[in-house]
Amino acid sequence: MRTVHEVSGLAGVSIRTLQYYDKIGLLRPAGYTDAGYRLYDDTDLERLQQILLFRELEFPLKEIRKIMESPDYDRDRALEQQIALLTLKKEHLENLIELARGIKETGGNTMDFSAFDTSRMEEYAAQAKASWGDTAAYKEFKEKAKDRTSEEERDLGAQMMRIFAEFGRIKDTDPASGEAQALAGKLQAFITEHYYKCTEDILSGLGRMYAAGGDFTENIDGAGGKGTAGFADKAIQIYCSRRGAAANCSMEE
Repeated sequence: MRTVHEVSGLAGVSIRTLQYYDKIGLLRPAGYTDAGYRLYDDTDLERLQQILLFRELEFPLKEIRKIMESPDYDRDRALEQQIALLTLKKEHLENLIELARGIKETGGNTMDFSAFDTSRMEEYAAQAKASWGDTAAYKEFKEKAKDRTSEEERDLGAQMMRIFAEFGRIKDTDPASGEAQALAGKLQAFITEHYYKCTEDILSGLGRMYAAGGDFTENIDGAGGKGTAGFADKAIQIYCSRRGAAANCSMEE
């Protein structure tokens, strides 16, 4: 067991912050000393690590508590999402550093603002948060999965990887091609049939997640070769954009 002072020094978090986390029910200490001082065990420290990772990604404390108190909270899945988001954040910072260097070298004549674009991080963060919420898609996923055996789950996973292997076979072609777009539609239909209704918004978010790095990217690239996840994402974004445009045209008519 560690005192609040020890945890503060170990984690680089102020005592006041730890007291506040206790007050709002985000991080309760395992116990107290006879004098009433907080004591934290290893489980508390693991929870604190999770909290600090979410905080590093600028999740509000209210959302962190909601996520971590969800009955469906899965630490490993949360870590995968955190790794993907941190990877996107790293890329964002590297782009900003490169821009700053370019401005310094050119004397301020670099009129490029693309490095400030945080849309990929925001889209993925929204997708990650939604996966912990009480969404219709997540309820449908739980309902469809409840009676499946482990073997059936593995078989579905293998079927999805075969779709990505098909993306890999054409990854050096145009993602806007008919074949690539057909595969994006095939993936959407597969997810809808076996997991939950995969709308264009959901599919777009999934595409970003596939290409964001971490286990998702590695698994997809493992199925189709390096670059498959990125190609699939591009094909998916074009597919969703076209479907969205088509839907808007229909509404106008």
